[in-house]
Amino acid sequence: MNQLFKIGFFSVTLIDFLDILIVAGIIFWLYRALKDTIAIQVLVGLVILIGLQFFAEAISLRSLNWILKTISTIWLLAFIILFQPEIRKILLLFTQNPIFSIFIKSKISEMLEEVTDAAIELSEKHIGALIVFARTQNVTMNTEIGIKIQATVSTELLISIFNPKSPLHDGAVVLDNNMLMNARCVLPLSTVTKFNGKNLGTRHRAALGLVEQIDALVLIVSEETGWISIAEKANLELNIPKENLLVTLRNRLTANH
Repeated sequence: MNQLFKIGFFSVTLIDFLDILIVAGIIFWLYRALKDTIAIQVLVGLVILIGLQFFAEAISLRSLNWILKTISTIWLLAFIILFQPEIRKILLLFTQNPIFSIFIKSKISEMLEEVTDAAIELSEKHIGALIVFARTQNVTMNTEIGIKIQATVSTELLISIFNPKSPLHDGAVVLDNNMLMNARCVLPLSTVTKFNGKNLGTRHRAALGLVEQIDALVLIVSEETGWISIAEKANLELNIPKENLLVTLRNRLTANH
């Protein structure tokens, strides 16, 4: 079947050659993604085990093949358990491929519509809110984590959390993609107390304090004025028109996808 060449008793076809190229490409891509982490040492060990297993199977060393297969399975499970952050990084890199961008943008757009509807309703009722959009950095490293939620973002969920009668209404919520990760998070306060001649309240100072430290975007709904504002890159944009809010969020949060 389209034999290209033969090495000893190994017959290499075009399909085999393509298979080897694909596997080599995957291993090289994984190496580049993990090369600065300790996980690369475990990954190299796993690749060596898989290689040994291949040769053991090729020359019919059944006992050795069984042992290597068992060790490889355990090694793979250990890798998944011990290196969850690295695996998450790989998946994020993988989903940033243009092939998947259309699906990611779709999910983000749906989430932003839910957030926009919630922010407008909260604004009309003069209910204060702080909504943090996580980007490349771990927001929880710069906040007091609060209460873990881990639920899909929805208008109803956000409104219920920021309801003044809710035990979770104080502090901020942290969103990551289309998930609401934590509520009642305490953000670091900025030392800036005035912006464009206006005195800043605690919510605005907290939002500004976070974006002074990390790459994030924070949506603020003022309890006093009902204004909807955005904090980003150590800067504030106050009183965004409600009809422009969805487009503004979309432009700022889908630019990196």
